Amino acid sequence: MWSFLLEIVFQVMLPIFVLLLAGALLHRKFSFHLASFSKLLTNFFLPVVVFVNISSSNLDAGLLLDIGGFLVIQFIILALLSWGLVKLLKIDSNLAPTFQNSIVLMNSGNFGLPVSQLVFAGNPLGISVQVIVLMFQNLITYTYGLMISASTKSTGFWSNLSELFKTPIIYALVLGLIFYQVPWELPSFIQTPMMQVSNGFIALALIVLGAQIAYPTLKQFSLLFFISIVGRLVAAPLIGLGIIWVMGLDGTVAQGLLIASSFPMSRNSALFALEYNNHPEYAAQAVLVSTIASCFTVTFFIYLSQLLF
Repeated sequence: MWSFLLEIVFQVMLPIFVLLLAGALLHRKFSFHLASFSKLLTNFFLPVVVFVNISSSNLDAGLLLDIGGFLVIQFIILALLSWGLVKLLKIDSNLAPTFQNSIVLMNSGNFGLPVSQLVFAGNPLGISVQVIVLMFQNLITYTYGLMISASTKSTGFWSNLSELFKTPIIYALVLGLIFYQVPWELPSFIQTPMMQVSNGFIALALIVLGAQIAYPTLKQFSLLFFISIVGRLVAAPLIGLGIIWVMGLDGTVAQGLLIASSFPMSRNSALFALEYNNHPEYAAQAVLVSTIASCFTVTFFIYLSQLLF
C-alpha cells in the first residue's frame, strides 16, 4: 500500500506541485498579467484539449449516459447538501452563495485535467471521462454557480446563461463530437500544432494556477471554513463513490469519476465572490487551502480508485 501511495505522490502529485511552485515563484518575480494567461487558457488551450481528446476518444452512447447520469445525481446531492448546511448553520445570506459554490464547483480545468492526463497517460478513455466532467462543470458553473452568486443582486437568468455560450469550450466539444462520429481527418498542418498545444496544456495550466495562489493571506480559518474544505475534498468524492456503487460502474470510467470528484475548489468560486462581493477573501483562501490539501486527498482517492476498480 505505502509503496503504491508513494508512487502516486512521485509520479502524479509531485510533478503537479513542482509546476504550481514554479508558477508562484515566477509570478512573484516577474508579476505576470494573469488575466491574459487566463484568457489564453480558456479561449485557446482548453478548447484544443477538449477537441483533441473527444475526437479521438472511444466513448459510446451508453458510457456517455452513465457519465452524464452520475454527474447529474452527484450535482443534485451536493447542491442539496450545501443548501441544507446553509440552513442548518444559519450562514449569512451574503456568504451562503460562496459556501455553496465552494462545495459544488471544482477545479476540473487547470487542476483536474492535468491530473487526469498524468494518471491516465496512454488511456484516452480516462482522459475523455475528465473532459466530459469538465464540460459538465462549465455548464453548472455558468448556470447554477453564477445564479447562486448573483442571487445577492438582481441579475437575469438569460444574462447569466449567455456567459456559458461565450466560452469556446462548448463549441470545441460539438466539433469534437462531429469529428468523433464521422471519418474526417484534419490535415497535418493543423493536426500537428493542435497536438503540440494539447501537450503543452499541463505545464501552462499549472503554472498559471500556481501564479494565482502566489500571494496567500490566510486569515479566514473558522469552523465554517473547514466544513467547506471537508465538503469539497472528502464528502464530495465519498458521495461520488456511493453513486458509482449504486450505478454499478467499473473500470476506467469508475476510476475517472471518483478521481474527478476529489478535485479542489473551483477558482470560479473566488471570481464570482469577487464580482458579487460575496466574501471574496473567504473564497480566495478556501481555493488556496483546498488546492494545497488536495495533494493528500487526491493522492488517496487516486489510490482508492485503482484499488477498488
